[in-house]
Amino acid sequence: MQLRDEMNKKNDEISNLTRSQVELRKENRDREIAFSAALMKSDSGYIGPFTTDFTLTYRDVFTNIGNAYNPITGVFTAPLKGAYMFRVSVFGHGGTPAAASIYKNGERMVNAHNNQPQHDLNSSNGVVLILEVGDVVYVKLWSGCRIFGSPNNPNTFSGFLLFPLREQELCRM
Repeated sequence: MQLRDEMNKKNDEISNLTRSQVELRKENRDREIAFSAALMKSDSGYIGPFTTDFTLTYRDVFTNIGNAYNPITGVFTAPLKGAYMFRVSVFGHGGTPAAASIYKNGERMVNAHNNQPQHDLNSSNGVVLILEVGDVVYVKLWSGCRIFGSPNNPNTFSGFLLFPLREQELCRM
């Protein structure tokens, strides 16, 4: 009788562990947020210069896990409070600067800029941002600047969730 009770107890523990693993997998799946996109799918050509800053739309989406990036608007919307990593790269040709910035909720965070009279222009930058649910992140081409897009994908915008945050974790910063 005692052996049977112990076996039943072990079976219950295993069953509870299995349920916990399933719940943990589902919880982690909800935290899977990542995207990476390039400006152009198949065409080549210049974007810009414009007389005002211009929000770029990266339409050639390589990855959009969690569907938080909108390739129509060029905007990433945070579905989860957390620490996120974003990167931007720009490419152009000399004579006109190539420059863009990552914005969070309308505020410029970091720039990628290069300018020289001739030859190729390359620049990139990245930033870790603390986002609340609904915060938006996007890239703007600077006024008076231009970039050159091609199927080689030299202009990209990427981001991913590093880890989610709870209220009390933000208080430590």
